[in-house]
Amino acid sequence: MTLQIRSLEEYQKEYQKSIENPANFWAEIAENFVWKKKWSKVLEYDWLQPETKWFLGAQLNITENCLDRHLDTKGDQTAIIWEPNSPSEEAKHISYKELHSQVCAFANVLKNNGVKKGDRVCIYMPMVAELAVAVLACARIGAVHSVVFAGFSSTALAARINDAACKVLLTADGGFRGDKITPLKDIADEALKTCPTIQKSIVYKRTNQEVTWNPSLDVWWHEELEKVDDNCPAEVMDSEDILFILYTSGSTGKPKGMVHTCGGYMVYTTYSFQNVFQYKEGDIYWCTADIGWITGHSYIVYGPLSSGATTVMFEGVPSYPDYGRFWEVCEKHKVNQFYTAPTAIRALAKHPTELVDKYNLSDLKVLGTVGEPINEEAWHWYDDHVGKNKCPIVDTWWQTETGGMMISSLAGITKDKPTFATLPLPGIQPVLLDNDGNEIQNTEAEGILAIKNPWPSLARTIYGDHQRYKNVYFSAYPNHYFPGDGALRDGQGNYRITGRVDDVVIVSGHNLGTAPIENAINEHEKVVESAVVGFPHDIKGNALYAYVITYDGVVPDDELAKEIRQVVSNTIGPIAKPDKIQFVSGLPKTRSGKIMRRILRKVAANETSNLGDVSTLLNPEVVQNIIDNKL
Repeated sequence: MTLQIRSLEEYQKEYQKSIENPANFWAEIAENFVWKKKWSKVLEYDWLQPETKWFLGAQLNITENCLDRHLDTKGDQTAIIWEPNSPSEEAKHISYKELHSQVCAFANVLKNNGVKKGDRVCIYMPMVAELAVAVLACARIGAVHSVVFAGFSSTALAARINDAACKVLLTADGGFRGDKITPLKDIADEALKTCPTIQKSIVYKRTNQEVTWNPSLDVWWHEELEKVDDNCPAEVMDSEDILFILYTSGSTGKPKGMVHTCGGYMVYTTYSFQNVFQYKEGDIYWCTADIGWITGHSYIVYGPLSSGATTVMFEGVPSYPDYGRFWEVCEKHKVNQFYTAPTAIRALAKHPTELVDKYNLSDLKVLGTVGEPINEEAWHWYDDHVGKNKCPIVDTWWQTETGGMMISSLAGITKDKPTFATLPLPGIQPVLLDNDGNEIQNTEAEGILAIKNPWPSLARTIYGDHQRYKNVYFSAYPNHYFPGDGALRDGQGNYRITGRVDDVVIVSGHNLGTAPIENAINEHEKVVESAVVGFPHDIKGNALYAYVITYDGVVPDDELAKEIRQVVSNTIGPIAKPDKIQFVSGLPKTRSGKIMRRILRKVAANETSNLGDVSTLLNPEVVQNIIDNKL
């Protein structure tokens, strides 16, 4: 199955078609999939509500497209190569036939444990092949999966379970990550103390460590598999039925459960996967992300498997047992397309290039980046040392909310430009807006990025809170989707993402809302108030800088800073710990009480020469005090 654009002329032609008549364009693409019933209408949308529906009336099951349809022609081909945390443990090669059998068997385990179509299943697991099996097994029976990254704390896990009212939890005794073991079962047990909707916890044995057992709740994964066969017909799903919920940080309060549906998501992730990476039959493709993030959903599981590709899943980290691990895995599995985060590239670039040069990377054809814009220095290091100046680099811009890649070069087809995501994919209509929401007509411009008109993989709502979905993404600029990013456009129409224009910071490729981090800091008994902003970091891209006000009589010191970091780690996860904590006497506020984060960002980034007008602040004197005591 191929949906691929083969030349720049063809890209231009397809793009034009997709803009002039989106319904016809996507109907043609959708003909390449297996449907149980065809659609009566391709697209219906009203962005004032906002509501979007694709392939109305169509019925399908996404797992038949990812598995069943490949069995006759590719049954013995490897679907997933699972590379373990430690190179001394053997990799697994799972064929399409084997994956189909494992998914059907585990789907029956879920049914045996009371899971029905529409039920929510929370998955809190390490990057083992069984994580992919679990995701597909949920989809097989029409259950809604909600994967929570296995680095999150018990508090964060509980919040996500409760928000979706999940019925079953899938977890593991523990997870290997470099030279550490994460005690996943212990963390999950702590979370479940406040999760009344969970009826069963199915535990995968990975690390063989001692765990606490609750016989009325816990069952072993391997023991449950012994009770079932691998015959499980795929549930008939409506195109607009929920496929999964995935939580992303909000700029205010609790995480947002983004809802993705079956039909449009399948069509768009497959189409974008094949075109951006220019995947060819027999290629080995590796995305280094965790399935806990949208990148893992779309471009480890659904897009590649629907395309009949061989996809690599990696349990480990780039630094273990040394900083050559990525390249060792590329050589070992003869990887052709390699997709990772700029933060990983920057971390690896700090180490001797011999760690790259000692491995044979001649099979690489395409390099990719995801999670945040890549800086020029890292781009050239990646190009020179990994790609040997012969691999196109696709710098992909997209989000949890968009479901798939939105702006990116197509490998070897459209032209790369360092630090630019470049051109929109067919079907995607980006525009730049000025501060008043007017579209900037000049080709060469800088402004607020927005998207006109829907595309198939757009998240349909925030679970249980459609008003919030409308407020966050559609109210600022009516009839546009607002992603929260700024961008500039060059004379050729290439886009460069310039960063967030709201209170979300991208740290090591992960979106972190500043509000939940501030809430966690403010929970500390000695803290009155805090403000968190991002600042440039040469490895992470951005890091977190916290300004903290303590109660009178408290003498702030390193010990207090350590306690605050621990609170954040326990509440949200280690990834959200601030790199810098500056204790301050006050925070710059407007007369309405709003914290002026713009000023705090500039101070954190050492850009104090142009702070703009501070005279309108309620307390302008605190600004100089903050600058004088900057870390």
